[in-house]
Amino acid sequence: MNEEEMQLAQMLAFMETKPMAPKSQAAKLKEKVKGFRRTRSLNAPSPIQQFGPCGRIMRNSAMIMTIQDPASQRLTWYKPPLSVLVIKKVRDAMVIPPFIELVSWLTLEKRMVVFVEASVLEEPLVTKHAKFPDVKDKLMSFNEKHDDLTDKIDFIICLGGDGTLLYASSLFQQSVPPVMAFHLGSLGFLTPFKFSNFQEQVTNVLEGHAALTLRSRLRCIIVRGGYDKPQPKKPKPDATTAPWLPDPGVKLPSNLLVLNEVVIDRGPSPYLSNLDLYLDGRRITSVQGDGLLVSTPTGSTAYAVAAGASMIHPSVPAIMVTPICPHSLSFRPIIVPAGVELKITVSKDSRNTAWISFDGRMRQELTHDDSLRVTTSIYPVPSICAEDQIADWFASLDDCLRWNDRKRQRHFDDGNTAADDANLMSDDANPPSADAKNPSDDANHQCDGANRLSDDGNLMSDDGNMSESSSASSSVPTTPTSAASGVCALYDAEAGPSGLCRVAEITESEGGDSDDDSCNDNHEAGPS
Repeated sequence: MNEEEMQLAQMLAFMETKPMAPKSQAAKLKEKVKGFRRTRSLNAPSPIQQFGPCGRIMRNSAMIMTIQDPASQRLTWYKPPLSVLVIKKVRDAMVIPPFIELVSWLTLEKRMVVFVEASVLEEPLVTKHAKFPDVKDKLMSFNEKHDDLTDKIDFIICLGGDGTLLYASSLFQQSVPPVMAFHLGSLGFLTPFKFSNFQEQVTNVLEGHAALTLRSRLRCIIVRGGYDKPQPKKPKPDATTAPWLPDPGVKLPSNLLVLNEVVIDRGPSPYLSNLDLYLDGRRITSVQGDGLLVSTPTGSTAYAVAAGASMIHPSVPAIMVTPICPHSLSFRPIIVPAGVELKITVSKDSRNTAWISFDGRMRQELTHDDSLRVTTSIYPVPSICAEDQIADWFASLDDCLRWNDRKRQRHFDDGNTAADDANLMSDDANPPSADAKNPSDDANHQCDGANRLSDDGNLMSDDGNMSESSSASSSVPTTPTSAASGVCALYDAEAGPSGLCRVAEITESEGGDSDDDSCNDNHEAGPS
């Protein structure tokens, strides 16, 4: 509790001890204190609450953060589910046949009560389908603006893309039934199921054989001028000139739960947005740029990752804060604990107001006197996994975002055998000693070898003159040398530096002197 909350709590405790205090005043204070209190909860075994012999966490269940093993999140039913809500993607003809097939199977085979949107029953593509008249009378309809589905739905099935799951989340502003999402849309990051064998997969879920991912949501509250008040009435905008403005005839909610993110931007204004960011009542920074994103871990792979943020697994208890095109090179996205409360206000010296949207919907203006408060909701979205939390998430990263998808670096292909490769690896581990042969010697050897091959053609003519020269003179004439390297051309390259000169061998065989000075000088010079 901050200082203001503590003062209110002390006043309330003092008034409750005074019998003369008016009950109405005490009731008002009690409601005010209750308004300041908020529930910080995460879906996650409790950590050890004692540290060493003396230290421990203050025993207050509302302030203890618990962390749950993701593998332990399994779906179970207290009683068999009887009602199911089927949400399909709008304006997509490819979804119509799977939709008709699914609702027919649920109503005729599973004997379940199926709810669909009232607008779906009026779509021309649906009403013209040959099998739709057989199931039309068995379907229950609802209207988003008037009907409350909180206590009517046991199970949700989504047919489409990620937008269908976001829409299903917006229909339930408190507890959400388990959601099973089939990939029939464009991206499908949040829809892990394939529709080809939907009967088997839905049966497994209805029997309680499924893993869950508890996707946390954000509780967003707009405080108008320091307290809740209706928005001022504005003239109805022209749809062609100001399509971003909301219809003043529609009352926009000021308390919403979002699954992806809440966006605060500069709207149609040409000026930079200037927002003040507070964390648990403490001012953190001022945001100058196009705006600010406050995202859940689920939303970290949506707008936030496009703005340069990190990707967070949905089971991590955190809130992502990402600037949109900040006018500062050092402003990087940050991750804060899920239990904190963020407050965003328009700076007093800001040239313009700001605009807020919740998961891309309910867009409304934030003036200089208003503030937006964001914290983690106690009502997550239980998303059913096709395999498990880890496998589904990394499969989505690979299939949808092509995460770390690149061409592999080619390996060295020099004809070495496996044994040679092993020797190369061992040689790499052991650096060469100081007296090791210089790598430049290898290049010189190759050059010398070419010279020696060219000189081999002269060996036969030289051999014919060897005997004549040995009888006429007691010394052997100087052997041919390479002009490039200064090495005896008759030097045996295969024998290496320790090999014998072929001239020495020839003269020795003919009785000549093998210790020729010129030849020895060339050998001492070596291949270099």
